[in-house]
Amino acid sequence: MISNKTLMMIGGTAIAALAVAAFYFTASPNGSPETAQARGGPQKDEYPVAELLKPGPLPENILGSSDAPITIIEYSSMTCPHCANFHTKVLPDLKSKYIDTGKVRYIMREFPLDNLAAAASMLARCAGPKKSFPLVELLYARQAEWAFGEGSPLPALRKITKVNAGITKETFDKCLTDQKTLDKMLEIRKRGSEVFGVNSTPTFFINGKVLKGRHNLEDFEKIMEPTLKQETGPKN
Repeated sequence: MISNKTLMMIGGTAIAALAVAAFYFTASPNGSPETAQARGGPQKDEYPVAELLKPGPLPENILGSSDAPITIIEYSSMTCPHCANFHTKVLPDLKSKYIDTGKVRYIMREFPLDNLAAAASMLARCAGPKKSFPLVELLYARQAEWAFGEGSPLPALRKITKVNAGITKETFDKCLTDQKTLDKMLEIRKRGSEVFGVNSTPTFFINGKVLKGRHNLEDFEKIMEPTLKQETGPKN
């Protein structure tokens, strides 16, 4: 369970909506987001792609073509340092080399491991379809500033979302008390845990094959290589 101290760190308007989420979360004894985990279902090495791609209650965050031979699905928590590492150091190269060239479609799904992560994901959703994913990337890039600073994270989150996504204080407060969006996000998280065995972040599914934790681009390429070779065919 998330402690009352953690809930209080989020601050006034967020508590009403996000206290509900505490039931779903577990954390390490010291509350470190890096080691936080969730109770997951049976663990497998691979899951059916068709089952993974079934639509959820919220629009998907997608980069790349639907015709791409490889689909990577990431379950991600905004306060997870390993997730931030992927988004700042791996995803840019993955995007330029594989997503932008039509070889990979990437889907990011929210899997908040604490209430602050849920708050950040809700704010990204409130930015609107065109600004949502850029805001996610920015929040990961500046994670140390808002997620691990002293005192309440709200002032840093307000500043980042206002300057970079035009989110006003009124919209900010309304967003963090949007129970419907929170419920849908937790539904996505619950299905990821119970159906696909997600119990930590980041967890990736590369054409259904499971890859968990901190990895570099080469680790993704090793899994993608057989499919990419089939697409390009033998060299003469």
